[in-house]
Amino acid sequence: MRELVENIAKALVDNPDDVYVSEIEENGVITLKLTVAEDDMGKVIGKQGRIAKAIRTVVRSVANKDRVKVTLEII
Repeated sequence: MRELVENIAKALVDNPDDVYVSEIEENGVITLKLTVAEDDMGKVIGKQGRIAKAIRTVVRSVANKDRVKVTLEII
């Protein structure tokens, strides 16, 4: 799951070396924290949050297939 988010984010940003995803599991819920360069934040979030919402949708659909609960935070 972490690699999926990392690959999507690296494809969107100008500085792929600054993309970092950490994974924390608590109470059966996996939290992915995506960190990108400050200049690339808008590219990951998109207009009115559309790209961020799309990334979350893809992650949740993969998680549903694996029967896992996942949340994505963009830092």
